[in-house]
Amino acid sequence: MTAIKNGKFILPDENGNFFVAENKIMTFDEKILEIGNSTDAEKIIDAENNFVAPGFINIHIHGCKNFDTMDATPEALDEMCNFLPSTGVTSFLPTTMTMKISEIKNALKNIRAHKNILGAKIIGVNLEGPFISEKFHGAQDKKNILRADFEIFSDFLDVIKIITIAPEELDDFNFIDRCREKNIVVSIGHSAADYETALKAIRRGANHITHLFNAQTGLHHRKPGLVGAAFDSNATVELIADNVHISPPVQRIVWKVKPREEIILITDSCRACGVGEGEFEFGGQKIFVKKNIATLADGNIAASVAKMNDVAKNFHENTSATVAETVELVTKNPAKKLNLYDKIGSLEVGKSADFVIFDENFNIKKVFIDGQQY
Repeated sequence: MTAIKNGKFILPDENGNFFVAENKIMTFDEKILEIGNSTDAEKIIDAENNFVAPGFINIHIHGCKNFDTMDATPEALDEMCNFLPSTGVTSFLPTTMTMKISEIKNALKNIRAHKNILGAKIIGVNLEGPFISEKFHGAQDKKNILRADFEIFSDFLDVIKIITIAPEELDDFNFIDRCREKNIVVSIGHSAADYETALKAIRRGANHITHLFNAQTGLHHRKPGLVGAAFDSNATVELIADNVHISPPVQRIVWKVKPREEIILITDSCRACGVGEGEFEFGGQKIFVKKNIATLADGNIAASVAKMNDVAKNFHENTSATVAETVELVTKNPAKKLNLYDKIGSLEVGKSADFVIFDENFNIKKVFIDGQQY
């Protein structure tokens, strides 16, 4: 049994809103045992007045450290799991690309078979494509785009937690119904949907938006588009707050428009994350990274190279969100979206001892997963 003291603990209040509590001691083994004012733990760790928060949850990440989900190898997942704690991430969804069906299925099989022994925990898969729009394919290879067919991935319903669709490309909305029946989050993205179509799909159950603003119809005063539907509904929205995909002023607008429980920060990072500049592969295409910007050969922005603690820091600095409020966007909100808040996403007795210690600049000092330090 171990305890943490001298930290600024980010805890939920009686209404579930996160706040900073000092003069607390948190005792844990694999789970959080007690949060109080004293302890008889054998080992005491001094947080040195840094923040102690739930472990970050990244629900949209393709790769890092020169490995990618679509590599479909145990080594790729091992390296991602080992690297992510250094960014504050304790749980994540490896995210696929719009590639050949056989390649996507190989990635899904690899994730299902992975023995998550060390590092960040794999809690499912985010299936980004192939059921998207050619008009807004972004960094996804449009030659592999398909019409939505529930049966294609029906053998992997146990691992798929989020699936991206372009609702205007659906034959009918029964696809949304079938996904929701299996507790799969249906996300609208890479879509040319107008406001009316998007709002209809959201109300039907596709109540999540893949990387808001990126690869979708934007907000216009006469054509509100997908962004307008996201603002005018209770859909949760992903934000790549790397200051490249979304500028600081737009991050401030989202913070003012959307309730904080409807915002989830993601990285959408590629294999260049944690590596540096150079040429890399992404979804079967070449991308080029220079000055923290990843682009395709035609110059269009591709995935990010940001770390999770980077996007949290950016959002905190760019908006009026407090540190505690910002932490909700990378812990509680994604956990609730995936129906895992009873296990992870907050510092509460009985939950997994997944937590991170970081300073005022979101520099990661220590990370614990199931009570084990990384």
